[in-house]
Amino acid sequence: MNPAIRVAIADDHALFRQGLKSLLLLQSELEVVAEIDAAGQIAQTLDSFPCDILLLDLQMDRWTLPEIQSLARTVRIVVLTASERIEDAMAALKAGARAIVQKRFAVETLMEAIRAAFAGLIWMPPSVQAEIASQWESARANRLTARECEIITCVASGLRNAEVGERLSITEATVKTHLNNIFQKLGLRDRVELALYAFRSGLIEPQQPTR
Repeated sequence: MNPAIRVAIADDHALFRQGLKSLLLLQSELEVVAEIDAAGQIAQTLDSFPCDILLLDLQMDRWTLPEIQSLARTVRIVVLTASERIEDAMAALKAGARAIVQKRFAVETLMEAIRAAFAGLIWMPPSVQAEIASQWESARANRLTARECEIITCVASGLRNAEVGERLSITEATVKTHLNNIFQKLGLRDRVELALYAFRSGLIEPQQPTR
């Protein structure tokens, strides 16, 4: 039997936090190891109670994206939010969150996101996927070469430039040149956006790790 996925819940609304814990305790594959009601307590609590997944309220104590970036180095973050703003979801994903789940969603959807994050995947609601598709619709008119698609797939799978070069038998400098062309052609700014593009456009399979 596989070990349980260890989950910590960080939300400053006691009723929501306790209700969510009760629902998660019904899931045999999960273990709730900690509840956190203040953003300033998260790092210390996770030191004492290590977990695999942090369920984090995006609006908790005016939470800031740099703090998500810091936490994302040690734990996989599933953001919970009441916000319907696509910009909030995209910002959290770029900061390092693995999944975005709106609080109006059913627990089954949350479980899907938790499993995906635990497996090292990125999970996002259909509205965010649709927005990404809309943003990149014009970019797709600029056709990618076969080599550029290979590089996107490698980068989205988590390989560094030197590793991409080794896999494709080209120099690291050539990889950098291709990446610059790809970013310009698709209108993307960084490797996170490139990974999301690869996920949404089907260059990597939905169940394949993006990092």
